[in-house]
Amino acid sequence: MDFALSNDQEQIRDAIERICEPFDADYWLRKDRDGGFPDDFHRALADAGWLGIAMPEAYGGAGLGITEAAVMMHTISATGAGLSGASAVHMNIFGLHPVVVFGTDEQKKRWLPPLIDGKDRACFGVTEPNTGLNTLKLKTRAVRQGDHYLVSGQKVWISTAQVANKILLLARTTPAEECTGTEGLSLFYTDLDRSKIEVREIDKMGRKCVDSNQVFIDGLLIPVEDRVGEEGKGFSYILHGLNPERILIASEAIGLGRAALRRGTQYAIEREVFERPIGMNQSIQHPLAKSWMELEAAHLMVYKAASLYDAGRPCAAEANSAKYLAAEACYHACENAIFTHGGMGYAREYHVERYLRESWIPRLAPVSPQLILCFIAEKVLGLPKSY
Repeated sequence: MDFALSNDQEQIRDAIERICEPFDADYWLRKDRDGGFPDDFHRALADAGWLGIAMPEAYGGAGLGITEAAVMMHTISATGAGLSGASAVHMNIFGLHPVVVFGTDEQKKRWLPPLIDGKDRACFGVTEPNTGLNTLKLKTRAVRQGDHYLVSGQKVWISTAQVANKILLLARTTPAEECTGTEGLSLFYTDLDRSKIEVREIDKMGRKCVDSNQVFIDGLLIPVEDRVGEEGKGFSYILHGLNPERILIASEAIGLGRAALRRGTQYAIEREVFERPIGMNQSIQHPLAKSWMELEAAHLMVYKAASLYDAGRPCAAEANSAKYLAAEACYHACENAIFTHGGMGYAREYHVERYLRESWIPRLAPVSPQLILCFIAEKVLGLPKSY
């Protein structure tokens, strides 16, 4: 059992670090203050071919696994870009995996190369304001009318919808009362037609440069050829994107936690009070040391989940556990970095307060920690379903 990165994975890490080098902490601090999508960062990764890291070679991708994608996303975040940098490309990496698995050859030829080249940007339209994580109760309706579907409804917390020209949309094609189990939802990948879709940005705590939005859909026409797979099977299709998403956001959280830990440790070495470095004090040392251990342990679960996924084996428990453990380890590392800085940790120029604000993202999304605990209790421990 080898826990080290392979030579190829080390090369991925080193290449991503080189691309990220011009986008330093001051770059991301400006983005955090001023907003505005990091187009130049997105373009740099696209030009180097990294947006297709986990997509098939036949369509311009690298044909690598979620393990390699996790290395990439961890590296972006760990350079100090944090969730701002990772979220700028996050959807490109995992979002169209249902298309890779269930799309026709014609759809893959039409959709994947522009996404890999950075010409298309996609957002993921699943969550709704009145259903939350109860995906099977989605209300956005898609009604078949000949060779089109007529779609109306609402979505919320849709990242990058301000800059996207495509949307991967989950909508109800059969009324819920006429369905059993997970049937009745269909998946579409189509143009984000702003004459039929209104996008309102949500003013939020962190990650200002990557927008989050409310989306209002009124009379959107989607061609039948933009439906992914069979009608009514959409819920089962998006499951092929959910486990990779959990693995990737976990790897991003660990990268963010390590960026915060690095800054906290350096400050503890350099800062002197009472004529000695504060890092000599165990009350400073111990929280930082504990964060190192928590991040390392969570990282092992990330790679276990990724290796299972790439091997085609069940990984839902591991992917959810990785997301939970990584989010908590990240948050504690960012919190400890602020405590180490003392009052200066509250100042934006030291960056750690931005890291703490961003650390809430993997704790809250894409699934709550409470639901992960419920999932493990039911699916792993065999306890009665609680919701």
